Amino acid sequence: MGIYFEDVQEGDEAPVKTHTLTRTDLVRYAGASGDYNPMHHDEVLATKAGQPSVFGHGMFSMGLLGTAITDYVGIGTLTAYKVRFSRQTWPGEELRTKIVVRTKRQEGGAHLVDLDCSLANAEGEVKVVGEATAALPSKG
Repeated sequence: MGIYFEDVQEGDEAPVKTHTLTRTDLVRYAGASGDYNPMHHDEVLATKAGQPSVFGHGMFSMGLLGTAITDYVGIGTLTAYKVRFSRQTWPGEELRTKIVVRTKRQEGGAHLVDLDCSLANAEGEVKVVGEATAALPSKG
């Protein structure tokens, strides 16, 4: 889908995407990524290590947020994307994206938008915080 540079204003927000994290998500992501850290799938070892339960892979959370970004700006438009993991995600949590246009700018002929983005649970606890830049097509 994606958007045009002229259609975006500073302060605009992308549609919120939600996903309830399941244990099946953790198993599927482990298989796809090869990340078999037992903290993500072994309840006994996770609680023995002091965790209340197994918890989500940080890169799975980054992927959820990244998908919401590309759903908004279009696939193939991202020129930068970085995040910081601030809290663990837990099975059963509803995760919600927030993407806000921080700035619009033209640089070297490219029409760029800088985005602030985050992933939080339904209670507002931020799990991932980041930023991205997209080079959008222009109508002109």
